[in-house]
Amino acid sequence: MMVMKRFFLALTMCLFFIHGKAQMLAVNTDVAFDAMAVQNLGLEMTTGNSSTIGVSVLYANKPYNKAIKFALVQPEWRFYFSGRPMHSHFVGLCAIGGTYDFTNKGKVRDGYGAGIGITFGYVWNLTKSLSLDIHGGLGCIAYRQKEYYEGDYYDEEYTVNGNVKANASGYWLLPTKIGVSLSYILK
Repeated sequence: MMVMKRFFLALTMCLFFIHGKAQMLAVNTDVAFDAMAVQNLGLEMTTGNSSTIGVSVLYANKPYNKAIKFALVQPEWRFYFSGRPMHSHFVGLCAIGGTYDFTNKGKVRDGYGAGIGITFGYVWNLTKSLSLDIHGGLGCIAYRQKEYYEGDYYDEEYTVNGNVKANASGYWLLPTKIGVSLSYILK
C-alpha cells in the first residue's frame, strides 16, 4: 500500500509541474468499482478550454474472497463538446496497462496487458465542486500470460534460464473504461 501512496504523491506533483496554470484539478472515485470492492482513485486536470488529462489507478486483491488480483493504470485525454472542461458530453482517448492474476474453474491466468481505447460519456455538475461522470469505452488490449491449471507444476515446466515464461499471448477487444464516477473539484 505504501507504493500506491508514493505513486499518487509523485503523480500529483508531476501534474502540477506539467501545467502549473491549470484552471481546475479534480479528484474522483468510480462508485461502480467501489461497490465491487475495487480500490480506485483518479485525478483530472484541465489543459485547455475544452480538454482535460487524467489518470485512474485501480487495485483489487481478493474482492469478496474471489481468487482475483489486479493493478491497473489508465491515463486519458478528454475533449468536451460544450467548450467547458468537466461539463457535458465528451470523447476521450485512453491507454491502459496493468497486471492480473485470477483463477476461474481451476484455471489460473497470471500476466499483464496494455492497450488503447476510446471513451464516451457525460458529466453532470451537481454542485460547484461536485460532479457525476457516466462513461463507457472500448479498446484493444494486448496481453501475455502464464496459463495453467491449479496443481500443475507450471513453474518447473516452463522455466527457461531460471525465468518462468508466458505460454499465452494475444489481443482482445474489451471494455476499457466503464463506470460512474463522483468527482470533487479541488481548484
